[in-house]
Amino acid sequence: MRSKPGLSGTNTSQLILLMLDKTMKIREAHPSDAPAIVLLLDQLGYPNTGDFLADRIKSLLGDPEEELVVGEQDDVIVAILSLHYIPQLASRGPFARISYFCVHHDHRSCGLGRQLEDYVEQAARARGCDRIEVHCHSRRTDAHRFYTRQGYE
Repeated sequence: MRSKPGLSGTNTSQLILLMLDKTMKIREAHPSDAPAIVLLLDQLGYPNTGDFLADRIKSLLGDPEEELVVGEQDDVIVAILSLHYIPQLASRGPFARISYFCVHHDHRSCGLGRQLEDYVEQAARARGCDRIEVHCHSRRTDAHRFYTRQGYE
């Protein structure tokens, strides 16, 4: 688990779907996105999610402490982000946890991951979070390098 401390400048305005630039649109995921998300989860090492994923997406969308978004280029889903907001007893604000973060392997190393991470920071600030944590298996060495470049410790 890695964390990014020191989120400041909280903005309590509600985040609406965000277009970070002309190359990737970030929007809330929908159950109809399940086939594309299945492919991304498979790239993360989670095979065989197709038979339950649409229902899981519906469940997550109904939970106010969860956020599931996809990144699109030319109306094709190329990235996914699952974000959880967790209240804390001993800190002023909750923290945001990135549980699933994947850019399609054909679209990596061109700034899309940074765009998703920027989205995470904005969403966390809007919710009053004082830090962001990321859950990432140690075998994902490229992902750990990415998170280090983004300021995670």
